[in-house]
Amino acid sequence: MNIILTTQPATTGDLIIPVEQTAELTDQLASLAQKLALPAAVLQRDFKADAKEVLVLYRQDGSKIYLLGIGDKPQEMDWLRAFRKLIFDHKTKLPEQLSIDLSAVYADVVEAVVLGVRWGGYDLKLYQTDKPAPPVFFSEAGQLTLFINPNQQTVAQEALTRAEAIAQTQRQILDLMNAPANYKIPQTLADWAVLSGKENDYAVTILDKAELEKQKLGALLSVSQGSDVPPVLIVTEYKPKGVTNAIKVGLVGKGVTFDTGGVSIKTSASMHLMKSDMGGAAAVLGTVEVAAKLKLPIHVIGIVPATENSTDGRSTKPGDVVTAYNGKTIEIIDTDAEGRVILADGLGYMVKNFQPDILIDLATLTGNVIAALGYHAAGLFTQNDELANKLTEASNQTGERLWRLPVWDVYREDIKSDVADLKNYSGKPVAGAISAAKFLEVFTENHPAWAHLDIAGMAFADTEFGSQKNATGFGIRLLIAYLRALILETR
Repeated sequence: MNIILTTQPATTGDLIIPVEQTAELTDQLASLAQKLALPAAVLQRDFKADAKEVLVLYRQDGSKIYLLGIGDKPQEMDWLRAFRKLIFDHKTKLPEQLSIDLSAVYADVVEAVVLGVRWGGYDLKLYQTDKPAPPVFFSEAGQLTLFINPNQQTVAQEALTRAEAIAQTQRQILDLMNAPANYKIPQTLADWAVLSGKENDYAVTILDKAELEKQKLGALLSVSQGSDVPPVLIVTEYKPKGVTNAIKVGLVGKGVTFDTGGVSIKTSASMHLMKSDMGGAAAVLGTVEVAAKLKLPIHVIGIVPATENSTDGRSTKPGDVVTAYNGKTIEIIDTDAEGRVILADGLGYMVKNFQPDILIDLATLTGNVIAALGYHAAGLFTQNDELANKLTEASNQTGERLWRLPVWDVYREDIKSDVADLKNYSGKPVAGAISAAKFLEVFTENHPAWAHLDIAGMAFADTEFGSQKNATGFGIRLLIAYLRALILETR
């Protein structure tokens, strides 16, 4: 499907008109009815412009007009979700060509609208043998025309370029996250990164098991012991050309391609969803690719420690002591608290070898953060108020919500070990997300601008795409918005 911008209104074909819920809605609908040559009462009777509300009208030639409610004071995510649901619900009925009238709104909504349309066409039936052909609208012949205000063409074009870069990457990321363990192993993530680096001109280095052993990434290796599938450390680096003294941002993402819990094995009821335990890795890999596509003038390094957490006679056992890349010893209390263990080596490797100005890690880390925040926000942990504020601003802009939780030093007591430098699990039924963050903090070497995002409740969630939880791609839009704000701030 191709997308074009125009300042000329569509006169034929199916048309979507987004409508915000305002105090002037009645007059707005009357004016709209006049343009459409319809009685005002047809629009005013039942349509309230509630979020995701749809009123379908038919022209005399049989083409459709969709009035799409965006709700009261809509934010970027409201636009995205409204269009995603409309397109998903109607995608098999859409014609080859479709228009959207955005002339009455500011053109920066183009990004959210395009992302909503693109993701509305996402198909979760990755491995079904009898799935139907893609809807004609999403074929190469399909065309989406966006009618915009003539005074906002530059803003609209920038938003479209950004949206297309994010949408293409995020579609691949959703496929990766939704892939089961027999289709996705650590090397799969490495292969994806290598291909992306070649296509988008950024550097990728893969440390295989032999190299991990040589460089003594003992924490990552310990988690992988119970699996026949070898671990890897994926190092990606986008360095903008022609930019001197660019800010260096280090991103580290948890890449557990399947998590049984190890010897501390999980219950079977929802273990199949543990194919998604690489949501942090997905966000990091996707963000680096989008930054490279957009040629952002900022230096971004992404590191992904990738492994399975399986169980057999070789598995790391509760009570074992392992040595991380930075030399710290870790007592393994619970092998199902493996994410923080592999991140210990990812963070340590990042700090030692790249010295980033800003350090952010993302992980589907704890069930405790879901207990605290539910499925509506990720946990944000940092000692740096400025970093917290900037990430929160990006969160509010994109709708990928963050909520700050404390990392006070009093919680350090929860990770003290009698036999090692620290332990990987407090054993307490409370403050688990915080004690996990305090564990990670040790491996940042007191980095002054470090943030940890626990995205356990956000990376895999209920969507219209399927009957059970599936990938959301959480974090890519958030991080790209943060990077763009950082660039503007330093110009």
